[in-house]
Amino acid sequence: MPFNLDKFVASPSVEELDSLKKSEIVKVAKHYDIEFQPLMRKDEIKRYVLEYLVDESILPSTELETVITVPTDNTFELKRLEMEMNKEVRLTEMEREMQKEKEEREMQMQREEKAREHEYPKIGLDTGGFDVSKHVKFVPKFQEDNVEKFFNHFEKLGEQLKWPRDKWSILIQSNFTGKAQEVYSALSIEDSMDYDKVKKAILQAYELVPEAYRQKFRKYRKAYTQTYVEFAYQKERHFDRWCASKKVSTFDALRQLMLVEEFKRCVNDDSKTHLEENKADKLKEVANLADQYALTHKFGKVD
Repeated sequence: MPFNLDKFVASPSVEELDSLKKSEIVKVAKHYDIEFQPLMRKDEIKRYVLEYLVDESILPSTELETVITVPTDNTFELKRLEMEMNKEVRLTEMEREMQKEKEEREMQMQREEKAREHEYPKIGLDTGGFDVSKHVKFVPKFQEDNVEKFFNHFEKLGEQLKWPRDKWSILIQSNFTGKAQEVYSALSIEDSMDYDKVKKAILQAYELVPEAYRQKFRKYRKAYTQTYVEFAYQKERHFDRWCASKKVSTFDALRQLMLVEEFKRCVNDDSKTHLEENKADKLKEVANLADQYALTHKFGKVD
């Protein structure tokens, strides 16, 4: 009987998951946007799918006790040891390469900074007004694959060169390409002159919002070809971006972030959607909103 993805999604089970072929498990993983590497073994992808279904409360947590084993023999063990040794060698080489690339990037940034320092004084700011045409060439190049970095770099330059903030939106729009250009064009004249609104609209267009960062952090899994150092580095980056998007810079803010996320994980989907729409970021506020929603919609008993 051919595999029916919709039927599985409607009523998933560990028994049916165990019976699937690798190509069918891949379809399930893609449906749930679970990150994995094509070279992974069937059992590894299956384990990711199972962990996701349990994390999302689609399957009970007891299902994680299911043990996915890979037959082993002496040949397999020798192969495993050989792979571990190769990983250690590759890790050392990669660390050296990463350090070298880091040093080269820092040197390049220093050279660019010095070059700009020589040119900035020649421009200066007009005392009688701000001439955008003289400054626009210093706006960093817009890259659709690294939108966040573009805004961070631009804001740093804007502060250093004392560009009037009300001219920031005019400066950046000249470098927009692709989706960003379309988003900017769709804004009203009033909103297009507000840098913060322009930035927010473009980040949302590229899904660079707190919820997107949270999901990237939670769903990111180690690829079969990755070392654990590589995996840890990427996991840390996703976490840092999530915290930065929520402007978390203190222990109390981090505590609230984790408590609110855990609270939302424990409520029903309708309540969770309501809480997301209201964007509360304090546990007490979220709890009050949840009680109000439950009382209005008669979900559960409220004392």
